[in-house]
Order: sequence, then structure tokens, then C-alpha cells
Amino acid sequence: MGIVASAKRIMRLMTRHGLVPLSRSAKRYGSYKGEPAKAPKNLADRDFHAEAPNRLWVTDLTEFSIPAGKAYLSPVIDCYDGMPVAWTIGTSPNAELANGMLADACSTLKDGEKPIIHSD
Repeated sequence: MGIVASAKRIMRLMTRHGLVPLSRSAKRYGSYKGEPAKAPKNLADRDFHAEAPNRLWVTDLTEFSIPAGKAYLSPVIDCYDGMPVAWTIGTSPNAELANGMLADACSTLKDGEKPIIHSD
């Protein structure tokens, strides 16, 4: 008949009149691949104070907008004195950024030091 209408409008009209389409539309993408891994215990329990260096570290990923685009900072902070242990800066928030920071931070540890690392 030459009438042009959006698919959503047609679906609304069909629903209003109790009509069902003969064929279903394509499925939407879903990234769900099963049950997620069990979350680790919250050892810090929101108490971000340490009695000695290298007992509790906290980390997060922060995005900055700069004239050249976006930059991402991935630091690890020691909760004993609030000082950064290590950090990496990159143009993409990927695993390489976080893993590089962790490798740098772990290289500062002495024998026997095993800090708890807390992240969101």
C-alpha cells in the first residue's frame, strides 16, 4: 500500500489488538556465559588502615580527560601511610595496565611480605 511505518509502531499496534507476529525477530546479543566465579572474601572489610607497611594495598583504575584524549591511571596505594607503591599510565583500561602495575608493586616486596590487595 506504500505506507511507511517503523517496526516499533507496528509491534505496538499489533500488541494493542492482540496480534502476534508469525516469525520472531533476531535474538539480541547476550554475553552471559554461565554462573560468575565466586567472589573472594572481603578481607579488608572496609577497614583501610594497616599497622605496618605492605600489609594492605588498595587499587583502582581512574580515567582522566586530557587535551590529547583519555588517559588511564592504575595505582596501588599502601594503607599504612597512603603512599603509592607503584602505578602505570596508559591510553586503554586493559589487563596489561593493571598487570604491569601489580608486577611493579610486587617487585618492591621483601621476602615474606604478602599484602592483601583490595580492589572494587
